[in-house]
Amino acid sequence: MNPVAQTALVLSIALAAAGTTYLIKGPPERGVHCDAAKLQPDEVCLERVMREWQGRVLWVDARPRSDWQRNGLASAALWNLDASENMQTFEAEVAARMIDSPRVVVYCNNENCGSSRQVAERIKTLRLGNEVFVLYGGWRALAAAKLTRDFRPK
Repeated sequence: MNPVAQTALVLSIALAAAGTTYLIKGPPERGVHCDAAKLQPDEVCLERVMREWQGRVLWVDARPRSDWQRNGLASAALWNLDASENMQTFEAEVAARMIDSPRVVVYCNNENCGSSRQVAERIKTLRLGNEVFVLYGGWRALAAAKLTRDFRPK
């Protein structure tokens, strides 16, 4: 058998196997799996936020403004690290909203995004007594739980 025919045969068998697996098992799970035992001390799973705290937290979006406007949480405050943004405005808004919430949860795009941790550290320097956490899985966890929506802040 010539190499082109062999390649075509192998690809068709692989495609048939993949299709069969998809039909039997379904599409791949896109959710974020959070193991509380493996979290860093300042991280929190979305499940805990919703179950134990009933979602009563101040959400802080550490993503770029365009992402926050497009698909952030409607109640989330924006605080990103963009040098063109006014950090004092972020600080003032978050500090004012922290009065009503004992916990703050900061999120960015995913579990590997470091900006949420940097923003959380800045929030902790306000020393207002609130617990400050970083959401494991970030925006991906919120989207998988169908908690995000398109909105336009006023």
